[in-house]
Amino acid sequence: MPQYGVEIAGTGSYVPDRVLSNRDLERMVDTSDEWIVARTGIRERRIADKGEPTSALGAEAAKRALEKANVQAEDLDFIIAATLSPDTPFPNTGCHIQQRIGAPNAACFSIEAACSGFLYAVNIGADMIRCGTATNILVVAAEKMSTLVDWTDRNTCVLFGDGAGAVVLRKTTAGKDALLACKLGANGNFVDLLKVPAGGTAVPLNHKLLDRRMNCIHMSGREIFKLAVNVMSDTSEEVLQMAGMPKEEVRWLIPHQANTRIIKAVGKRIGIPEDRVFINVDRYGNTSAASIPVALDELERTDQLQQGDCLLMTAFGGGLTWGAGLLRW
Repeated sequence: MPQYGVEIAGTGSYVPDRVLSNRDLERMVDTSDEWIVARTGIRERRIADKGEPTSALGAEAAKRALEKANVQAEDLDFIIAATLSPDTPFPNTGCHIQQRIGAPNAACFSIEAACSGFLYAVNIGADMIRCGTATNILVVAAEKMSTLVDWTDRNTCVLFGDGAGAVVLRKTTAGKDALLACKLGANGNFVDLLKVPAGGTAVPLNHKLLDRRMNCIHMSGREIFKLAVNVMSDTSEEVLQMAGMPKEEVRWLIPHQANTRIIKAVGKRIGIPEDRVFINVDRYGNTSAASIPVALDELERTDQLQQGDCLLMTAFGGGLTWGAGLLRW
């Protein structure tokens, strides 16, 4: 049995002020509001300013989570940042966030598991607390997806938005563990289905690749849709079995906000009624790793969570990576 338990002491989120609507996109690329809504459910997304990097988004979400948790930044033991759109290749985004919020005692690192990054980071942080390594851990999932979007590609540019979400994980007594079960997975055989082809050590950028927009997101939409629904559903059901939790006891299914069709298909496969499936992709688009903590914070701050509620979180992203976690609020 673990020496300690873990709880979520506070949540926070931040999205930029600028709203990019489907009508705005109609003036940028060959698309329409009707086409976007029918295929994705998205009506608008938020776009960060040029001078607003990923760490700035993450720092705002972090400050709000710390305030909610009544935890001072100097009391943090670790900052774990989940992002696929870092400020810089190095230093890691966790260090940039540390500087912005003033957390001198926190060790910092970042992980990259695409849209599954928040679940990966929470699982890592929870295990660190359970074994006694830390008392307070800040997990921040932040994305500036607008920097990775090809704004001439109507199939992908309509999907993504910018934003950040954060949670403060805090040590509690053994036997009082809020994270009831978690399951993570990956399959590198599908790396080509969703990726940014160039910009790393395998394919360094040059002018020709930039002209071909190989530094932007490339996606095989149909294949991703099928895999996402199957894996998110299967992993969610596995987590429920691990915890011995009937699906009827799940108050909220909080899926990664990829698009409405995927979200509803996952809920239907698991058997969760639509009124217990949380959706905000219509207002924010796909914010990758940030989507689950943004949703979690929105639920909390609109008084839609009560103590004891069971929350089932699930995500799927490039890698391919996936995960599910069952949380007792």
